[in-house]
Amino acid sequence: MAQVIGCGSKTDATKLNQNTTSGETKNVSNSGTAVMVNSNESVIKWVGKKVTGQHDGTIKVKNGQFTVENGKLTGGQFDIDMNSLTVLDITDPETNAKLLGHLKNDDFFSVDKFPVSTFKITKIAPATEGGNYLITGDLTIKGITKPITFPANVNVNGNSVSATANFDIDRTAFDIKYGSGKFFEGLGDKMINDNFNLSLDIKSN
Repeated sequence: MAQVIGCGSKTDATKLNQNTTSGETKNVSNSGTAVMVNSNESVIKWVGKKVTGQHDGTIKVKNGQFTVENGKLTGGQFDIDMNSLTVLDITDPETNAKLLGHLKNDDFFSVDKFPVSTFKITKIAPATEGGNYLITGDLTIKGITKPITFPANVNVNGNSVSATANFDIDRTAFDIKYGSGKFFEGLGDKMINDNFNLSLDIKSN
């Protein structure tokens, strides 16, 4: 069932031009106050596209924390619960379960082997467009770690933090090659876009 995954209209976080920064880029330090993520109020939405359509769903943040100092974001790390993956656009239970099972198997995210994905912020800079921060960090999916960079809107109010972002990830960088035109010929309308889109809405306790 060759359905998902990719989107090509947003910032590709794996290939972002670093010239979108303005001002000094700062490496993340251990200083500051840790602010825990509210897992119940935080959500990651995904959109995947193929030649003949698209699918969408959600993934939950298992746990995580922002680090803040003097009213500014200085770091953060987050665990993503891959077992929480859902498909929202398919209402038929049998078809939904079939696609969800495919996404969780070894063709895609190998959830049994890699139940948690992680993201750790490594650098923070002011952004000139798309948000007030340009965030760089290490994203780990299926045990493979790659640096990504994306703009984000982050609001720090005392020890309360909220962050939103929207960007694309190239799935093939994490050895998710199923249905990719980069690796397979003659796929026709069964080809799946290499990029998938993530929309983050992360809130603290």
